[in-house]
Order: sequence, then structure tokens, then C-alpha cells
Amino acid sequence: MASDLRVFAGSNVLLSSSSDPAPATIEVSASTGRITAIHQERRGKDAYPDGTDYVDAGDLYILPGLVDAHVHLNEPGRTDWEGFWTGTRAAASGGVTTVVDMPLNSIPPTTTVSNLGEKRAAAKGQCWTDVAFWGGVIPDNQDHLTPLVKEGVKGFKCFMIESGVDEFPCVSEADLVPAMKALEPTGSVLLFHAEFEDPSHKHPESASTPNPTLYDTFLDSRPPIMEVDAISRIIALQKQFPSLRCHIVHLSAASALPIIRAAKAAGAKLTVETCFHYLCLEASAIPAGRPEFKCCPPIRDEANRAALWDALADGTIDCVVSDHSPCVAELKKLDDGDIMSAWGGISTLGLGLSLLWTEASKRGFSVGKVLQWTSERTAAHGGVSDSKGKLAVGYDADILLWDPKAEFTVTKESLNFKNKLTPYEGKTLHGRVERTILRGQTIFNRANGFGGLAPVGQLL
Repeated sequence: MASDLRVFAGSNVLLSSSSDPAPATIEVSASTGRITAIHQERRGKDAYPDGTDYVDAGDLYILPGLVDAHVHLNEPGRTDWEGFWTGTRAAASGGVTTVVDMPLNSIPPTTTVSNLGEKRAAAKGQCWTDVAFWGGVIPDNQDHLTPLVKEGVKGFKCFMIESGVDEFPCVSEADLVPAMKALEPTGSVLLFHAEFEDPSHKHPESASTPNPTLYDTFLDSRPPIMEVDAISRIIALQKQFPSLRCHIVHLSAASALPIIRAAKAAGAKLTVETCFHYLCLEASAIPAGRPEFKCCPPIRDEANRAALWDALADGTIDCVVSDHSPCVAELKKLDDGDIMSAWGGISTLGLGLSLLWTEASKRGFSVGKVLQWTSERTAAHGGVSDSKGKLAVGYDADILLWDPKAEFTVTKESLNFKNKLTPYEGKTLHGRVERTILRGQTIFNRANGFGGLAPVGQLL
């Protein structure tokens, strides 16, 4: 009879009890997929019975699996953009073991229990990682929110500006009041796409038509005041519902940081995420005619990027996510380079940890801090911190083996998401995932990719 024991041992293991990697041995039950014991020493294979499934990581780092709490998988309905199979494979290749799927860009959106059922049915048997779901708040669906909470959604997303898809309209403050009233007693969380469009935000009309292929044209069309205005409104609204946690998705504008800091200091239940692209890219380096760099809100200048890093360091920004938001090539307007009319979204799944480590290591941040931003805090935000986000006894054995010294260049061939368009193509990154393990089972191995493996992800 095969042993139920699986063992992972190494010299650089990032445990929940420490901020720095150290020698350790992790024991896992193959039948439950849970961590059953941790020894703060590197035990050899000879310490275990013959036949034990023993993995010696050597000098590779053993890290907790990442939790990406902002992903658009787009299935059902827009599976030519992405899908559960390709999206979760891409995630697994970058050390992500859990994703939380956004409610929109799928058809139907996750705004009712029935629609959630359709999404879960589409996902069944396709997921290489575990998948949880956000619900959506749209005008007049407040009666659907509590039933969705009871069905297991981890929280709700809304837009304060048009979303870009007709089936997920934006909400006004009048729409938000009944939704927030419904959500406050549930213990759930309300996520905001925090841009608010007002005529006063627009620049005066120019005598000439702005060039739509210039990134500055797009940048001027989404000024920071749109984020500041939206977040100010959110903070004011939250005062009516103080026990409801509110969350700002994909913060881009550093000029919003003072009001966020003030709200947090005053005790507001407010959390904030930013994205890999806002921390790793900056506007002046974006060439003309390259719509693959377009996202909403936009990538801003170097000073803005530096301020986001500072806010991440001091805890004003809580966590980092991908906002993986792909589309088909035609919608990116690559042929004519029209940034203004292109779909706004950046594809990142599989690259996030390498991107963040490349930039964070330059700034003196430890791998422990990077994993706090991308695993521990995202697990808490995504409502899965009872089993995800750390290497600890009783937690799922979601593990990645990582080489912090590896260097590689991003190529189209190396990407695992469906539409292989990314602004990171050609960039040299540091740190690479060599193996990804979900509940003790390998779901990706750098040596042979997904060969001989099967999707074992669960719907959370």
C-alpha cells in the first residue's frame, strides 16, 4: 500500500513563522492535501520509511503558492478571450495556486445565483489551480447579493465608470446605497473600480485632434483626478456602512494615497490593491502604437510608480494582483496601433512573481515581503486565508519551488494564456518558478510543463 506521506525538504523554506527562508521539512498527507507537520530543519530522505514520496528542493526556495485575487477568466461567453483551462494553466506556470475570478467579461456575469451556477458548470474539470469567485453589483441587483454570499462568492465588484461590456453596467451612488445596506450584515466585501468621470476632469478642447497612437493621448484621457474623486466618494459612502469592508481594485494614481491614508488612520475598513504593471512599468517608456500597454486606469509616470512602491512598503497598499484582463488580438488594434480604441487590459498570468521580484529586489525588499503581498494578504482579501496563503500545519500544501537567481526573457512561446499578447514580451526577468504544487500534487513542472499532469483544481 502506497504511503500517505509526502515530504518537501530544503535549505530555503519560507514558513509562516518567519519572514526569511530557512532550512525546514514539510510533511503532507497525500489523501487530504494538507500540511500535517513542519520541522525547522532539513531532514534527509533516510529519516523516512522506504517508499516515501520525498522531494529535495536543494537550494531552490520552497514558498507558499500565490493567491491572485484579481483575474478575468471570461468563461462562459468569451472563451476566445480566455478560459478556465488556459487561464489556470498560465497561473500555475507562475506559481499561482488559487485565483479569484472577476464577475465580468463572462457571459452571463456573476450577478445572480443562476449565473454563478453557469460559471461553475463551465469551470468543472478544467481548473489547474483552485478557483474562487467574486460576485458583481450592478443597478437593481441588491436582492441577489445575500443569496450569492450564501452560495460562496468571496465578495462583490462594482464599477463607478462604464465597464466596457454592456452586460455589466456601472453603478451610481443611488445604486450603491441599497447594495451596501444589503451587504453590511453579511460580512462580505465590496470592491470598487474607482474611476469617476465628470466633465470637470476633461482637458480643454485642443485645436488639433490628439494622435490616438500616442500613449500620452490615452493618459490624458484618464487623469488621476478620476481616481481621487471616485475614492473620495467611496470613503464618504462607507461612513454610512462602517462595518462593510470596502476595497479599491487596481490603484494607479498615487495622488489618491493621502486620502486613503487618512481614511485608514480614522479606522475605515478600507483595503487597497495595486497591480504588477503599475509597479513594473512607467508611462514615458511606453512606445507609440503599442496598445498592449493599455489598461484602465492607466500606467502613470516614474514618480507615481515610486510613490506606489512607498505605499506598498508602509502598508497603505495592502496587496498586489495581476488584473489579468485579456482579449482577442483584433480588439487590441495592433495593426493600426490605435491605443484609444483598443481594449484596455494587460495579460500577466504566469509572470507576476518574476515581475515583482525583478523590481522588488532592486529596492531591497525580501522574498518574504513579496510573498506577503502576493499570497498571505491576497488570501485574506479573497476570503481563503483559512487554508491558503502560508506554509503552516493544517493549511493546504500549496507550494512552489522557485529559483531566485534564474534569469529569462519573456517570449510568446513561453506564455501559457490563450491570446499571447503582453507588454512584457522581450523583457528580461529574474526569479523563476520551477515547480508548482497544489494540495501536495504537482500541477506544473518546468522540465516538462504540463506533460503527464492533470487539472486537479477545486472550486472554492
